[in-house]
Amino acid sequence: MHYSFTMIIDKNSPIPQYFQLQTWLIEQIEQGVFKTNEKIPTEEALSQKTGLARATIRQAVQNLVNIGYLSRKRRLGTFVMDWTANSHKQTIVGVLVPDIRSGYAPELARGAEDEAAKSRHSMVLCNTDDLFVKAEFHAERLIEISVSGVIFVPTASTDDKNRFIIEKFTRRDIPVVLADRTIPNIDIDHVTTDNFEGAYNITKYLIQKGHKKIGIIISSLFSTERLRLEGYKQALTDYNLPIEPSIIFVDEGPFIKNHYFEHAQEFLKQKQKMTAVFAGHDRIALLLYYEAEQSGISVPDDLSIVGYDDLPFTTISLTTMHQPIYEMGQESMKLIMSRIKGEILKPQKVVLKSHLVERSSVLNIKKMLIT
Repeated sequence: MHYSFTMIIDKNSPIPQYFQLQTWLIEQIEQGVFKTNEKIPTEEALSQKTGLARATIRQAVQNLVNIGYLSRKRRLGTFVMDWTANSHKQTIVGVLVPDIRSGYAPELARGAEDEAAKSRHSMVLCNTDDLFVKAEFHAERLIEISVSGVIFVPTASTDDKNRFIIEKFTRRDIPVVLADRTIPNIDIDHVTTDNFEGAYNITKYLIQKGHKKIGIIISSLFSTERLRLEGYKQALTDYNLPIEPSIIFVDEGPFIKNHYFEHAQEFLKQKQKMTAVFAGHDRIALLLYYEAEQSGISVPDDLSIVGYDDLPFTTISLTTMHQPIYEMGQESMKLIMSRIKGEILKPQKVVLKSHLVERSSVLNIKKMLIT
């Protein structure tokens, strides 16, 4: 079948290219350009017309299969379904995460998706890149496709802007569950971990290894890291150790790799004031490792480093706090499904526990003094 169509991809837009294609395909289906039971253009044809990689096209098409616009038939191709009928039958959950390629988001999304698959529900995954403008864009699109509920990791924006995103859904009676990060003074379901306790315990671990001068490099933008900073300070206080401002580095913005490279360089200039450093999350720890190596500082002999999250690094052996990220995704999906079904009335707060994972990035000073 031959199609004549024009589809322009804005490669300078912050909106992902797969989502631009996905939105365009929905428009063509709803406007009757691609009719029910008709075959849509092949990946090759779409690639030639749009200049997109076939993997990008495949992602857009698969999302539309998941939400009931399209159906794949083995060896025959992809066909338009009766989307008007399916839109009232399927339970579709939108999931807004910072970046599916890095950090904890891939694990969280996988947990949510596996949980949805158990009960044959569909999930639409959207990357916000921690930007309010992209979260707002995706929110509008999720509303357009009549999602039943939303799991939302708040963006690196103000609390008011994140509330604005939530209100877009709640005004239309679409329930929202916050995952990982929370927002103060909002009565809404959320699933997180005990960041205060986790930070307290990993700081206590360093203290018990004989470290008395413990620095920290962290962001104050998110609720999760603010709680970690509080846990770190409380552990020092409880063990009668001073809170030293010169080795506490707090960034007010989101994690930007180049910025944190510079922060790590400046922070390590204070190396003589500390024997250990608590990185607010594992990606910061990785940069500290790299900069220490470049500066001739040996980890852990010259400086001990701990992180938070337990990301699957293969290049360093980092002692860290393991967050149950996969389980957070599962619990978020369970909670939003219960909310959609009307099984719960009051806002729910689910707080999961983290645990220490001991590797080889911490020097046991007490043992050295004994020997």
